[in-house]
Amino acid sequence: MKSLDAKLADIRANPGSSRAFIIADAKDADMAFGVRALGHRRYLSARGARPARFSPEVWTRDEFGYRNLPEFLDIIREVVGQGLIDIMLMSAHVNEQLTIKEGLFRDSPITPAARANDATDVWAARHGNYLSHGAQPFRSASIDHIQCGKLDCDRDGGEFPGANLGLYSVTYLNDLEQDKRTLEAFHAFREEAERKRFRYFLEVFDPNVDSGIPPEKLGEFINDQILRTLAGITEAGRPDFLKIVYHGPRYMEEICQYDPNLVVGVLGGSAGTTYDAFRLLHDAKKHGARVALFGRKINNAEHQLAFIEFLRLIAEDTITPEEAVHAYHGVLQGKGITPNRPLEKDLELTEQSMRYGDRPSVAIRNNPLAKRKPEPLPPSAAWPTKPGGAPDFASMSAGQRLAYHTARLRR
Repeated sequence: MKSLDAKLADIRANPGSSRAFIIADAKDADMAFGVRALGHRRYLSARGARPARFSPEVWTRDEFGYRNLPEFLDIIREVVGQGLIDIMLMSAHVNEQLTIKEGLFRDSPITPAARANDATDVWAARHGNYLSHGAQPFRSASIDHIQCGKLDCDRDGGEFPGANLGLYSVTYLNDLEQDKRTLEAFHAFREEAERKRFRYFLEVFDPNVDSGIPPEKLGEFINDQILRTLAGITEAGRPDFLKIVYHGPRYMEEICQYDPNLVVGVLGGSAGTTYDAFRLLHDAKKHGARVALFGRKINNAEHQLAFIEFLRLIAEDTITPEEAVHAYHGVLQGKGITPNRPLEKDLELTEQSMRYGDRPSVAIRNNPLAKRKPEPLPPSAAWPTKPGGAPDFASMSAGQRLAYHTARLRR
């Protein structure tokens, strides 16, 4: 069984007590950003650089700066090999390369998924003006191409060589005609998905243009629109879980308590600081979320594997977000990696854009911990152990847990 299915089953069977938490890595940004989607070459997999052609009289590869697709695929392979996430979200093309042709997920606990639609509010081409217009529904990928890489799948066996999970996104604008078109497109997708036994999760963006709704009231509008939409969908056509903007504890608890069978997750938004990502996961989980999907936050991390490991440790309540930022910087130092920002700056909460554009949709106050000087780490031997030398997590203090995980990751 894939870890996603096991965790969804546990969450639904034990809605008040389940400790399961689902983490998804979104490597589907090539359906939004184009060249920039693959991220900067400051971080590559252990395999290193892949060949690329650059004319020295025009520019060098270092001047260009971005990874090519083979380098990007190597990182996905490495993250899947690590085994700490539950879902790997990709574009239909990347899904074909890794899931269908390579069989990367065949013996992995990780579930492959593909972006099933690309509405116009993710069309983030350089110099384009699409993001300044209200989102319109659109789909590049077809369900058949995601499931089996061709126009018509053979459905007799019930299994597919490709992904059988997709991300479908909607953007409510508070505009009658636009929202009606968006929901009609969603209706058509749901009917096709049900006929083709295709699972999906539903991403709900905030309005990408002025909706006339005050920012502090958007959480109420989005919650009501989600629940109103889902009320017309029976179990066979409902999403496996939601992926929404975190509007704060009040609105997260409001939607999570509404229906115990509804699994709610948060979307990560723009890159921001390390503390932005770690605190978002911690706070969303505390107030009812059971899924977090990070794209740009992981893809822009100085060391993606270490970043993911700390996300998992936070999700399992092994370490606090503040401890995790300190430990993550310790790992970077141990690996000789220059951080994107100094520790003090990386401990700040910043205004995050939850859209593919630049305007933030949620304002977050600065983190008072940003002014705190980093505490020295205790020596690596300063944690309790069981007979035989294994670490005794039950007896560890917060500082001892931090020292243990930092030392382990440095190794």
